[in-house]
Amino acid sequence: MKSSLPLPVKHSPDISVRLARYEDVVLLPEIERSAAQSFTSIPSLAWIAEGPCLPVETHMASLEAGTCWVAVTQQGRPVGFLTAERVRDRLHILEISVEAEAQGRGVGRALLAAARQAAQQGGFQRITLTTCRDVPWNAPFYQKIGFEILEERALEPDLRAALAEEEECGFPPGTRCAMQLRLQE
Repeated sequence: MKSSLPLPVKHSPDISVRLARYEDVVLLPEIERSAAQSFTSIPSLAWIAEGPCLPVETHMASLEAGTCWVAVTQQGRPVGFLTAERVRDRLHILEISVEAEAQGRGVGRALLAAARQAAQQGGFQRITLTTCRDVPWNAPFYQKIGFEILEERALEPDLRAALAEEEECGFPPGTRCAMQLRLQE
């Protein structure tokens, strides 16, 4: 069942968030690659800048499920995205990226707000994601907006598997974590 936002979510005079459209999907890997350039400042994670992006097919499945949002300029050009999937009682964020030139302007927060609004409207209990523990724009950023790190014993099998796969892809052991934002009690 496709969720939708009634109107674009406005978060700044020049950026709004809306559900992704088919024509947006081919642009998302380029946005992800631009966002990943931030990791060049961290020697142990610099490889991410040249690493693989989320496949277009994953974005397409998310779009069709109503769980892919884009942040666009007034001219309609996408500068960020959030791609998620439904997992039982939660919305799981697969990727959130903001192109380098648009970072630091609240675009990530706007995307998260749109996903949160849709998740609440859809009756989800929480939002989850996996991220780097110590990268300032990762876990520390999410903690500032209410996410909490899940302890190992609290990990569901899919989150445990995601973290293991991320280590296989090159993340040093223990540097990644799963987080959640509770939406309803």
